[in-house]
Order: sequence, then C-alpha cells, then structure tokens
Amino acid sequence: MKPATGQVRAGLDAVQLRFGTGLTSEEYVKQKGWLSATLKRCPLHPEGGCGFARHTSYARVEPPGALIARYYCPKAHVTFSLLPDCLAARLSSTLAEVEEVAAAMTSGAGTQEELASKLRPDIGMQGALRWARRRVVAVTVALVALKGLLPDVFAERQPTLEDFRDALGVAQVLPCARELAGEQVSSVPCSVGLGHRWAPSTKHRRRFQHETGADPPRRSR
Repeated sequence: MKPATGQVRAGLDAVQLRFGTGLTSEEYVKQKGWLSATLKRCPLHPEGGCGFARHTSYARVEPPGALIARYYCPKAHVTFSLLPDCLAARLSSTLAEVEEVAAAMTSGAGTQEELASKLRPDIGMQGALRWARRRVVAVTVALVALKGLLPDVFAERQPTLEDFRDALGVAQVLPCARELAGEQVSSVPCSVGLGHRWAPSTKHRRRFQHETGADPPRRSR
C-alpha cells in the first residue's frame, strides 16, 4: 500500500491525506487496512522535533467496521487522517455509493422526488432529496475539477460519469479519481477530493458570534 499523500498548508486543524490502497471498502474492512496506513514524518515539520505521533483512529459510519488512521502534530495542533481511496471525504459514504446515487439521480428514469425516495425510503422525501442532491453536487464539481486538472485525458469530453468512464475505460470513475489527481488531490472538492478543516480565527469568531447575554438594543432609524 502507498503512503498517504496530499498538499498541506498552515492554518488548519484537521487534514485529510490520500491513502492509496487499491482496496474496495469491503476489502479495507476485512483486511483492517487502517493498520497499514502510516506517515513517516509530519507534513508540516519534516525536519522533526514537533512531537508528531500516531493518534487514536476514528470509526466511519459507512462501511460498518471501518476505522481511519490518524496522526497528530502537537506543535501545530493539527490532526492528519489517512483516508483510503474507496471512502468519501466529509461524507458518510463510499465513493462507489456516491457514484451510484449520482448516476441514478441523473438517469432520467423518473422525477427527482421519485428517484430520491427509492434510494432512501427510510428518511422521508425531503430528507432523501437533500441526501441525494448532496452526492450529485459532489460528483458534478469533482468531474469539472478533474477535467480542468487533466485536460489531455478528458479532451473533448463532457464532465459526466458516462463520458469519464468511457475515457478511462473503467466501470466506476470516483474510486480512481484521487489517483488521477495525484498531488493536486486537494484541489478536487469534497467529497471526491480531500477536504481540510480550517481552524477558525479569533477575528472570525468575534465577528460572527456576540458575547453571552441579552441582545443589544436595536438602533432607531
């Protein structure tokens, strides 16, 4: 298995790095792939001396039993999670499931409400629509980003699953999208690409959050 990769910048409190395993989600769980996920050095302090060490793993909702390996830099107060290619970023789904949902929702085999209700009959129509649309948007923006990053690969192709599958000669695009993006994987939006969580600055916290207590009186016009 390949080491985790991805570009890292300062000012973050949680970073996701690509863990290229080549495993499906089922294989990742069965083989406990997170035990093989390693970072030899801190991405922010490659020279060492920051106390970089393995952190506790965290569990994924989907697939059941999957854990994600993490490391922690105490000097920068940043955690690094090593996300395998089979799992979506910032979304409790596998990339295969995300692609299946997006393909179904854009198939034209019914109205958006009908299709979403079939995909998620357990959460009500409005909840199912939100759930499905989030995945459709994730796929749409990821395909546009990939086309921009790899113009030679997707020349004359439309940013659709059908066109990208044909161009790559694969049954599913998303599980191989991070490998295609390479070191620019952080430029591909979530949930296909990798997302970093920014640490909120004191300035922003003060701007958007008032002090505790009663609201100030309204100004007269």
